[in-house]
Amino acid sequence: MTAATARSAAAATMVAAAMAGESATGDRGSAARVSAASAGAVPASAMTERGTATPESPSSPRGKTLWPFAIAPIRVFAPVAVFVIVMAAWSVVSHFVIAEDSRFLLPPPESVLAKGLLDATARTEIFTALGSTVQIALTGLAIAIVLGVAFAVIMSQARWAEYSLYPYAVVLQTIPVLAVVPLFGFWFGYEFGSRVIVCVMVSLFPVITNTLFGLKSVNAAEHDLFTLHGASRWQRLLKLQLPAAFPAMITGFKISAGMAIIGSIVADFFFRQGDPGIGRMIDVYRQRLATEELLTALLLSSLVGLILFWIFDFLAARVDRAHGKRR
Repeated sequence: MTAATARSAAAATMVAAAMAGESATGDRGSAARVSAASAGAVPASAMTERGTATPESPSSPRGKTLWPFAIAPIRVFAPVAVFVIVMAAWSVVSHFVIAEDSRFLLPPPESVLAKGLLDATARTEIFTALGSTVQIALTGLAIAIVLGVAFAVIMSQARWAEYSLYPYAVVLQTIPVLAVVPLFGFWFGYEFGSRVIVCVMVSLFPVITNTLFGLKSVNAAEHDLFTLHGASRWQRLLKLQLPAAFPAMITGFKISAGMAIIGSIVADFFFRQGDPGIGRMIDVYRQRLATEELLTALLLSSLVGLILFWIFDFLAARVDRAHGKRR
């Protein structure tokens, strides 16, 4: 039996197990051992009963590392080094390049820290507004994820549905947000609901495109195996397409997370009713020429978007590990 034949037989065995709903640990281990042995990556004799490599295999750690965390040191030290360089350059420009009477245009970092975060009044004001912005952004992001995945699944199941719906998804992405925000205010009011609609509008397209790409990128040979075993459309979607599309879906979620924060700030900037968010506070600080508080609001809202990105990046890393990839 050739290696290609062995791999095909192993893949067919796993598909049959998935179709039959087998979940015993021993069966999964056997399928993993067959797949790994047929691919030539790890000898069958080097596999344990649970389907994992023995300590002698190349994939197992050879000893304890001095770095106590699960992520590589470069992923921590590199952004910290860039942050230190940016802060140093900012301080130099503020102190030595800008004249003292014009320093309000770019106050030094220590002044931003003192007036934006250490001052109790400004800190309370900014964090209260940030909480409102984050609440709206998360609500809009959750709705965009549900709608985006649903539309992508519908379009992946029927070519006529993709031809009918996808052009309007592109139109939704190309509409200028600032032009339609006043219309949303006229139609739905100027409070929470309208702001959420703006967030959904700006963050929906990346979810649709990435999910649709993932659903349509499944290998044709895997589709043939499911067809060979008589899989229904629902079984093919749940057991083949969605698991294969999950990494691409996470990428869309990461993009949409940052866009939801932007949409929440833009909506709050125009909708001046209800609980004030970061957008309204930025406008207030602009009118006061309170540059320290304005920069603090901008940096904190950016930090929220970065945290959301890290959360989805963590999920993407877990998915990659589940698929046997390393990050």
